[in-house]
Amino acid sequence: MNQKKRVTLLDVAKHAGVSRATASLIVRGSTNIAEKTRKKVLESMQELGYVYDRVAANMRSQNTSTVGLIITDIGNPFFSELLRGVHNSLEEAGYTVFLGTTFDSDSKQEQLLSRMLEHRVGGLILCPVSDSSHETIERIKKLDVPLILAVREIEDIELDYVGIDYVAGSHMAVNHLIQKGHRRIAFLGGSSGSSAWQKRKQGYCNALVHAGIEVDESLIISSTVTREGGVNAIQKALHLPNSPTAVFCFNDLVAHGVMLGLDDARKKPGKDIAVVGFDNVPEASLYNPPLTTVSSFARQIGSEAASLLHQRIIDRDRELQRIIIQPELVVRSSS
Repeated sequence: MNQKKRVTLLDVAKHAGVSRATASLIVRGSTNIAEKTRKKVLESMQELGYVYDRVAANMRSQNTSTVGLIITDIGNPFFSELLRGVHNSLEEAGYTVFLGTTFDSDSKQEQLLSRMLEHRVGGLILCPVSDSSHETIERIKKLDVPLILAVREIEDIELDYVGIDYVAGSHMAVNHLIQKGHRRIAFLGGSSGSSAWQKRKQGYCNALVHAGIEVDESLIISSTVTREGGVNAIQKALHLPNSPTAVFCFNDLVAHGVMLGLDDARKKPGKDIAVVGFDNVPEASLYNPPLTTVSSFARQIGSEAASLLHQRIIDRDRELQRIIIQPELVVRSSS
């Protein structure tokens, strides 16, 4: 006597008229499925007599229930906010998030990517280091692991991406300083190898040129993206023959260092020299004085990147998406 054929999840999906991936999410308890679709799949399961084998499913899904998030600096409040956005979105969908920090080192990034792939993560969100090698990204693409880029893009690599409009944000920051009457405006901090830095510089230059102000390359001083980097950058700027009257900083962390450096030089931020940052991290309003800055909505970037990754895991063949969030200027007393 022949045994009755065991009903599979694919059978349930076909019966309910949904994809196997959608049916799988429903039996795993995902909350990101429409109630009408959930009800249809559950009815098909009951009608066909499907029994969910959780042990086997767990063994099969070890490489999809966990995802990796790689950031450059957990000490930067921007990335803390981004992490919250990622966790809030992916945990709702039933994923566990592995976190790695590169400290903007390409070799560390390569090591973390290899380690996460060894642990069979189902997908990755990568905030690339300033000088990411194309070989690293191409290797991941060949392994067919869903990958979302966030915050920084990598030239000539076609992947889903979420970021802020750095050009527009920088333009509005520098234009704000110009409207305050400043003509000697420095751009401090960040690495010139980073796409985010290049776009900030573009916005900085655009604002100056539009106002008829010549771009002075001596006022563009790169540094590490740290408070120490900000201190070093403002010290160099203050020693220029014609020092700036205002400073636009790569991000709020650099801006905080700039303000500390100005204090050391016995100059008052907001009075002797205007200071504007970028990101609007929660601490920016607590700086002394409170920092004028550009909101880059880190938590939203994290949430959008997480949503894209979830969609990419479900449907590998969907069209690539590039989500660019519009920044906002927040004026406080530092400018």
